[in-house]
Amino acid sequence: MSMVVPQGRKYLCADALFRLLHEHCACIADAGADDVEMPLGDALRSALAMFALKAPALRSFDKQRAEGHVQTIYGLDHVPCDTQMRERLAPVAPESLRHSCTLVLRPLQRGQALAPLVLLDGQYVVALDGTKYFSSTTLLCAACLHKEHRNGSMTYFHQRVGAAILQPDCREGIPLMPAPIVKQEGTQKNDGERKAANRFITQRRQEHPPRPCIITDDALSAPAPPIETRHDDSCHDILEVQEGDHAYLGTQVQAAEAAGRGTSYERHDRAAAMVHAFRFVKDMPLKRSRGDVRGNVIADWERGPEQVQHCSGVTALRVSKRNVSKLMRGGRARWKIANEPFNTLKNPGSHCEPNSGHGEQTLSGVFARLMMLAFVVEQTPQRCCAVWRAVWAKLGRKRLWWERMSALCYDYRLQAMRALLEALSSGCAKSPPMILTDSS
Repeated sequence: MSMVVPQGRKYLCADALFRLLHEHCACIADAGADDVEMPLGDALRSALAMFALKAPALRSFDKQRAEGHVQTIYGLDHVPCDTQMRERLAPVAPESLRHSCTLVLRPLQRGQALAPLVLLDGQYVVALDGTKYFSSTTLLCAACLHKEHRNGSMTYFHQRVGAAILQPDCREGIPLMPAPIVKQEGTQKNDGERKAANRFITQRRQEHPPRPCIITDDALSAPAPPIETRHDDSCHDILEVQEGDHAYLGTQVQAAEAAGRGTSYERHDRAAAMVHAFRFVKDMPLKRSRGDVRGNVIADWERGPEQVQHCSGVTALRVSKRNVSKLMRGGRARWKIANEPFNTLKNPGSHCEPNSGHGEQTLSGVFARLMMLAFVVEQTPQRCCAVWRAVWAKLGRKRLWWERMSALCYDYRLQAMRALLEALSSGCAKSPPMILTDSS
């Protein structure tokens, strides 16, 4: 079996990234060090392979472990059964996996693979959005958030603020390590999405200091304190503002336009048969109580043959007719994190909640981070690996990709992920079955 593809970056292929993460997993502190039968590193690497294969549940992966060839493809020495994996991973601190995402992003940036994702003046767009990844009326742990319903029943759930580097013109996004929404120590009240977003921004600055970014978020973040937090961390922002949600700001914009301070600009997109009508007003006070926090208000009306869509936002970035279109497209890129990364993780095949379950101690948080790491490893070769892109072009759909990949893991003892990709692209010739007859 042979295959000719363009030369890619070998250190950004799936095999290289899995080796990098495997080395990191081996260095994570083991709270159950007495269990020599199954090292913690092997349990972490096996869980990473489980999410990469999109196994619908732990028991499904256990069947692949027993009957397939997961070990050879992912370079695993030992693969635990489902019960053993839960027991080994339950005491692991989820924060010990934060550095794993940084390990993947460093070679991405070093190899200029993130350059096509730059939006404006060397800055990337980082979109934030909250998502729930576990919910139950019976299962709970110390880290669970809770919601009391009117009938007195309780729902326990886990939630996080996810983040991804996105570009309006690029299909792929690069996820970053999310920030969990948890109860803070000594409090009974649920943590909020806004506080978790602020923690993420602070952690991002510590983990990726040389990477300038523009944060895009929803209207929850428009009040003054979150904006100040971002500016303190040297982040710019484009924050969505829903019409009617910020009455004071809307009144100020109307007064500024009446005084002739507004600027209008139209751009015709003939390919999409659409007209974009932009409007921006500079240096507006965002809150009545904080006149010192100001920003530029931008808006866009997309007028197509059948409908008109409107969106608006605020930003401290300089706005002009030259860049208002890019700024608005960058702000709308926040929708991609819900429509693509989160949707992919929840619906088309990653089986986020059924796979993770809840488990004991911190198992849910560990699984949530490992799932995100597997998604990062999947998105990176999608941008940088020629073999990966050739297979995707051939198969066309991600679901078909995952189904074929899982089938090959059962049928063939392939030695690496590249061999599996080549098999997906060129096919494997199956030998005819050998029939044994009893001559006695």
